[in-house]
Amino acid sequence: MNKLLDIFSFHEDTPLLFTQISFWIFFALIYLIYAIIYKKKPLRITYLFAVSLLFYYKTSGLFIGILLFSTVNDFFIGKGIYHTSSKIRKKILVIISVFINLATLCYFKYAYFFTDSFNNLFKTDYEVINHLALWTNSISQHNYFTVDSIILPVGISFYTFQTISYSVDIYRNQLKPLNNIIDFGFFVSFFPQLVAGPIVRAADFIPQIGKDITVTKTDFGKAVYMILIGLIKKMLFADYIAANFLDRVFDAPEMFSGFTNIMALFGYSLQIYGDFSGYTDISIGIALLMGYQLPKNFNSPYKAINCGDFWKRWHISLSTWLKDYLYIPLGGNRKGTTVSYIICLSFLTLLLIALKSYTYTLIIIGVLVAAMLLCLVIPKIIKHFNTNINILLTMLIGGLWHGASWKFVIWGGLNGLGILVYKYWRRISPYEKSNSPLVLVWKVGVTFLFITFTRVYFRGNSMGHISKQYHQICYNMDLNNALHLLTEYKSVFIIMSIGYIAHWLPYRLKNTVQLLFINSHFVIKTQIAVLISIICYQTYAADFQPFIYFQF
Repeated sequence: MNKLLDIFSFHEDTPLLFTQISFWIFFALIYLIYAIIYKKKPLRITYLFAVSLLFYYKTSGLFIGILLFSTVNDFFIGKGIYHTSSKIRKKILVIISVFINLATLCYFKYAYFFTDSFNNLFKTDYEVINHLALWTNSISQHNYFTVDSIILPVGISFYTFQTISYSVDIYRNQLKPLNNIIDFGFFVSFFPQLVAGPIVRAADFIPQIGKDITVTKTDFGKAVYMILIGLIKKMLFADYIAANFLDRVFDAPEMFSGFTNIMALFGYSLQIYGDFSGYTDISIGIALLMGYQLPKNFNSPYKAINCGDFWKRWHISLSTWLKDYLYIPLGGNRKGTTVSYIICLSFLTLLLIALKSYTYTLIIIGVLVAAMLLCLVIPKIIKHFNTNINILLTMLIGGLWHGASWKFVIWGGLNGLGILVYKYWRRISPYEKSNSPLVLVWKVGVTFLFITFTRVYFRGNSMGHISKQYHQICYNMDLNNALHLLTEYKSVFIIMSIGYIAHWLPYRLKNTVQLLFINSHFVIKTQIAVLISIICYQTYAADFQPFIYFQF
C-alpha cells in the first residue's frame, strides 16, 4: 500500500518517467480501469482527463495550476472567437490568447535571458524574483515554491503551442470550438504526449475524442512494438552511451582529445535521436493502446539529403507548427514583412548587447551599411533577402524555443544558414538530379556531418565549454590514442554502431520486421517483450536519465 501511495504522489527528485518501473505499474492500474469503462464516452473522457492531470502532477507538482490556467483561458477565448461576428473582436480575442500564452511561456522560460540582456544594455543589476511564487505562497501560507528562482514547468512549450493553434484555427474558420471544457482539457493534457510532445493539432485530435474506441489485434501489436522500440532507443541507445561516455566528455571537454570530442558529438547525435524519438514511440504506443492516434514525429532524420529535408523529418510536429503559425504568417518565401524586419532588428540588438564589444558593434553596423548600399546598386539583392529572411528568422526563433541561451540561437541560425546555402547550391549543383547511390550517400553524409557538428551548441554546457571543445578538435586531435579510446569504450561504440546501422536500414526491412511482430502469436510477443525489458533494464543507469526535451 505504501508503494502504491508513493507511485501516485509527487516527488521533485524522481518525476514519473516512461522508463521507470513505477510508470508501468501506474499505467497498468489506470489501463485496467480504462478497459472496463472505455465504451462509456463521457466517463472515459472524464477519467482520462483526471488521469492526465494526475500524471502531470506526478511530473511537475503544483505547476499543474499553469496547465489548468492555460486550459480554462483558451477554452473560453476559443468560444468567444467563434461566436463573435465582428472581425475586429475576433482579431482582438485571438491576439489576447496568443499574448497570454506567450507571456506565460516567456515568464517561465525567458525571464533570465531578458533580465541579463536588460542588465547588459542599461548597466543595471536586477535579479530574477519569482513574483508568481511569492503570490502563491502568500495565499497558501506555505513556502511550496522557491521565490529566488523561476523553475520551468515541464512540457509548458508543448501544451502552450497546442492551445495557441486551437485559438488560431478557430479564428481562421478551420475548426469549431468544443462545447465541453472537460473535452478540451482532455485534448490539452492527454498524458502520453503532454510533457514532451508530439505537438497535437486540435483538428487532428478533437474528432477522436467522441469516437467509439476499438483496439484491433493489429493496433495492439503495433502499440506494443512502438513501446518496445522506444524503450530500446531511450534506454539502450541514449541513456547507456550518455552515462558511460558522453556526459564525461561534455562536462570536461578540455580533459579529452579532439578525436574523443568528435566521437562524443557523433554519440550525442544518436543520444538525442534515441531519447526524443524513443519518447515519441512510447507515447504513440501508449495512446494507441487506448485507441487514440498521435502524429508521427520522426522519419529517419539521418537519412536526410539536405538541411531542409532534415527538418521535414526531425520533430515534425514542431517544424510544421512553426511553418503554419510563424513562417507563412511572416510572409513565407514570398516576401519579408514589417514584423520580419522588427524581429530581425530585435535579434541584432540583443546580439550587440550580448557581445558587449564596441569593435564587434562597429563591424556589424559597417556590414549592414555596406549591405544597404549594395542593395541600392543591385536591386535584386533586396529581393533575395526578402524571400529568405523568414527562413532564417523561423530557425532563429526555433533555436530560441529550445532554450533561453545564445548557444541555442546560434544553433538555430546555423541550421537556417544550412537551409539557405543548399537552396542556392542546388541551382548550380551538377549532382542535384542524380540518382546515383554514391551521390545519395554523399548527400546523406554531408548533411549528417553538418547537423552533428552544429549540435556542439545544442549540447555544450556553456559557451566556455563549447570553446574548449572546438579548441581540442582543432589543436589536439591526438589520433595516436584513437585505438586506445575505441578499446576502452568498446561497449559504447558497439552500441553506437548498432544504433546507426539500425537507423540506416531500408524502410522495407523495418516494415517487414514490424509486420512479423504484429502478426506473431501473443506468446511470442510476450517473450520478446520480456527479453527486451531485461536487456534494457540491465543497462539502466543507477541515476535516472530524464528525457532531454523535458527542459524545453
